[in-house]
Formats: sequence, C-alpha cells, structure tokens
Amino acid sequence: MRRAWKRVKGNKGAPGSDGMTLEDFPTFARSHWSTIRQDLLDGTYQPKPVHRVSIPKPNGGERWLGIPSVVERVIQQAIGQVLTPIFDPGSSESSLRATSM
Repeated sequence: MRRAWKRVKGNKGAPGSDGMTLEDFPTFARSHWSTIRQDLLDGTYQPKPVHRVSIPKPNGGERWLGIPSVVERVIQQAIGQVLTPIFDPGSSESSLRATSM
C-alpha cells in the first residue's frame, strides 16, 4: 500500500467527489485505513462516486473525465501492482503508472 500511495502521490491529480486532497490523505489513512482494509477483505467496501469534470477538446467541444477519490486511486494502484505482473508478466514498471489517475 505504501508503494501504491507513493505512485498516486507522484501522479498528482485533483480531489475526487469527496474533496480530499493528496495532502489530506496521510492523516485520513492513519485514522481510517484499518476499517477500509477490513471492508475490502470482507467484500463490503463501497467506492465513492467519481467527480465528473468537462475537459475542452483541441478541436472544440468537450469530453467528460471521471476523477476517482484519492482513496480509490490508492486502492486501484495497489490492485494493479499485484495483478498486472500476474496477468501481463511482460509489462514494465512504467506501464503501471499509466493505470492510475
């Protein structure tokens, strides 16, 4: 999880729908991670909704982008770090960076 957090922190990014910033996450995690971990193990974890933002396209128009919460990004990154070597053993470390927002 520490490796996942370091990757998410390095990727930077905006807060998700819960408004938590990258700077807020360490304090939040110290207080809540044991509950989140247990919910994940029990299969009862419920992710937060993504924050939807509009991004202008170069040729005009817009496209929608969903920004997950920092907690979701850490969980997604941790899962990717475990599963990618199993299901795609030829992938490089740098490809894992692209899988998390």
